[in-house]
Amino acid sequence: MADGINGLTKVCGIFGDPVRHSLSPAMHNAAFAAAGLDYIYVPFQVAGDKLPDAIKALRALDLAGVNITIPHKETVLPYLDEISMEAGFIGAVNTVVNRQGRLCGENTDGRGFIKALSEQVGFNPAGKTALVLGAGGAARAVAVQLALAGSAKLLLTNRSRPRAEELARLIAEKTGAAAAVAEWPAQVLPHRDSRMIANADLVVQATPVGMYPHTAETVPFPFELLKQDAVVCDLVYNPARTDFLKKAAHFGAVTVNGLGMLLYQGALAFELWTGSPAPVSVMKDALLKALSPATVNE
Repeated sequence: MADGINGLTKVCGIFGDPVRHSLSPAMHNAAFAAAGLDYIYVPFQVAGDKLPDAIKALRALDLAGVNITIPHKETVLPYLDEISMEAGFIGAVNTVVNRQGRLCGENTDGRGFIKALSEQVGFNPAGKTALVLGAGGAARAVAVQLALAGSAKLLLTNRSRPRAEELARLIAEKTGAAAAVAEWPAQVLPHRDSRMIANADLVVQATPVGMYPHTAETVPFPFELLKQDAVVCDLVYNPARTDFLKKAAHFGAVTVNGLGMLLYQGALAFELWTGSPAPVSVMKDALLKALSPATVNE
């Protein structure tokens, strides 16, 4: 906010259940202040059966826009006037923009992920092979965006194989990218899958396994198969260095956590709501401050 809340202050927020843990209010309010914009960002606890009412309130109160988080990313779609190509492919929305009463759904997760890879480790997925662990909302956003960014081949794996197969079909139909399904790493891997893992330029751990407070847990994975200098990303950012990343680094991988994705998806949402460039460095500092020092430095 520029000079405090007033009759002209535009309101953004986040709809979810739960939302108390969200770092987005700290990130966005710091960004609005730094940019001198008369905006405020508020977390809204919205139970599943209250989502239709919350969307009506968004219109009635003329909110500038909201982020959408668990459990509403998929169920919000029928209540919106239009959705972006990425959101349609992914089947989920994480950002709603109110354009003069017309509610437009976007998904900035995938683009935020690609931007984070580029900025943090200089990785361009075009022509590369990527392995994605998981088939939930985050995994879908990442996999679809990797395909749209020109990945030569996607290897998908999930505890529930049918979900991975459904995602592979969607990617092939919507993007034309080559997508294959491998057995979940907890099982003895067939030779074909081992060879594909060994050829992966990028590995993305897109499940919540290892997230605080369950930091001792990790997805079982044949780290010894990783090619030297493969990029390994764990979308978990709390702790900053998961056991998955520690093990990958031990075998020579370049590692990156999920904080960059959180940052850049938020920066994209900021720009959609305000039409102004996002103060990325300010947003990053706010995120780091909101996380406990012990966790960030772990």
